[in-house]
Amino acid sequence: MPFVLSRLIRRLGRSRFWVLPALIIIVVFLTSWPLMVWAEPSSNTITSVGSYWWWFLVTAATVGYGDFFPTTVGGRLVGVYVIVGGIVTLTTLFTRIAMAIENSKGHRMKGQLDLDLSDHLVIVGYTPGRTERLIHEIFADEAHAVALCAWEDVAENPMPEQPDLGFVRGDLAEESVLRRAGVHRAARVLIDARDDNEALAVTVAVTHVNPDAHTVVTLRDMSRALNFSYVDADVRCVQWHSPRLATEELQDPGIAVVYADLMSHGGRNTYSTRLTEALPQVNFGQVQEAMGRSFTTTVLAVQHNGVVINPGWDTQLPGSAVLYYVGERRLSLEEIIGALAR
Repeated sequence: MPFVLSRLIRRLGRSRFWVLPALIIIVVFLTSWPLMVWAEPSSNTITSVGSYWWWFLVTAATVGYGDFFPTTVGGRLVGVYVIVGGIVTLTTLFTRIAMAIENSKGHRMKGQLDLDLSDHLVIVGYTPGRTERLIHEIFADEAHAVALCAWEDVAENPMPEQPDLGFVRGDLAEESVLRRAGVHRAARVLIDARDDNEALAVTVAVTHVNPDAHTVVTLRDMSRALNFSYVDADVRCVQWHSPRLATEELQDPGIAVVYADLMSHGGRNTYSTRLTEALPQVNFGQVQEAMGRSFTTTVLAVQHNGVVINPGWDTQLPGSAVLYYVGERRLSLEEIIGALAR
């Protein structure tokens, strides 16, 4: 709320909404004072320089303290004139403020205002349904402000119920549009374009505006990731069909590289091996330590009565348990038993 009020005050300060109300009250003041001097006797101090402005102020505001007041019929008519002028001024002022607020809300909904954000996340591109899920996941994991930057065919903010979501629309390859979304001040940028060619063009524009932001791009064809490295070696590309991976990369930079290495041929891979019933009962910590020391592997999960991810160090493993581990190669049961016996 303070952010919205500060933006509104700055916007009202730059506008001319106050000119007509100020002109009305000045005209009423300059015309009523001579009339009051003419209508009231010189003995009434209401017409003095030091008193009339105060009487005019409280009368035009319809407060009326009563410390000064006209005594003649003509003076009272002038008072009525001042009251009507004050009401007209206030009505005009409040009407213009309401119009300014409504216009500001309309411009904000239509993505026509500059966003006053910094160290935030900018999502460049909009796909109905998909983008909403991404934003809900991001807000569920963190409380930082997010700006959505969409093409012009998105008529207005698709998620007005999100108070921390800024919205900008326009040509996403134009620097001016990206700057309205605060890309030059953003900490992270997610480029979720309609196709890979568009993603490349937008990436060029984004890295030009802010080469230091952690930029993540979703791609349909991951073989094109090399083209994006030509733009900026630090740009991270993730599979478009794995939106969760995109949000994880935004929150934990570099995790996409780890996943890519695990899932690609030639990197460290994931394997499984079932233990034997003849093996004496061991706990998870013993298995993790023995396999890590002997084969530089990391046990990720154990299956016995269901899969347990990253079980406790003291968890007892039955002989029928299945180990899931990350390593350079698949280990035989004999190698695992030998490592545990050392």
